[in-house]
Amino acid sequence: MTTTLLVPGLLCDAFVWEPVTRAMPEAVVPHLEGMDNLSEMARHCLSLAEGPLHVAGHSMGARIAMEMARMAPGRVERLALLDTGIHPLKEGEPAKRAEIVAFARENGMRALAERWLPGMVHPDRHEDATLMGALSEMVMRRDPEEHARQIAALVGRPDASRYLSEITCPTLLVVGRQDVWSPVVQHEDMLALLPDARLEIIEDAGHFAPVEQPDAVAEILIPFLTPNRRER
Repeated sequence: MTTTLLVPGLLCDAFVWEPVTRAMPEAVVPHLEGMDNLSEMARHCLSLAEGPLHVAGHSMGARIAMEMARMAPGRVERLALLDTGIHPLKEGEPAKRAEIVAFARENGMRALAERWLPGMVHPDRHEDATLMGALSEMVMRRDPEEHARQIAALVGRPDASRYLSEITCPTLLVVGRQDVWSPVVQHEDMLALLPDARLEIIEDAGHFAPVEQPDAVAEILIPFLTPNRRER
């Protein structure tokens, strides 16, 4: 039996995947609390089921998904990577990450959400109270220490560019056209390295494409993850 895992990103949870899980209630959304290492997170996700896996990851979750495919190439049969990248640590990045960790500790998660989220969505959605409110509530379900652990995992991330060409399973790349955090060009770079991949660009969406354009993402992602599902 094949298990579908939907791996959330930084400060995210099952909310990001609700448009998909409504159609795929059998899909599993891993909990990553308490871990500060992407490889540890990947091992945890692999332990949640036996047998073959179809894995989708968003943002940091996609980096975890790539680690899963590296660790268990015989198990990960399909891989979907949304709004992500493969670059190693950039110059000056640790200091920038440390500053935002300190900001969250000093000011709280509501203030972090107000600072962080606008750059993660299409500019036209900054005044969308329903969307921004739901994303803020999601961030506030975490605490500053969990945020610090996840940032530590990102700072210590593996260099996926070194092994991406070894991931041979069918791979779907999805990115919002207006994603300024993980732009289209990063996904084009990934497409060039992956042996069996295609790229889908979601119009009028930023980094949170799965919730900004839920129908468009679900229409692409669900058939990819469930190739043998019969039409109802």
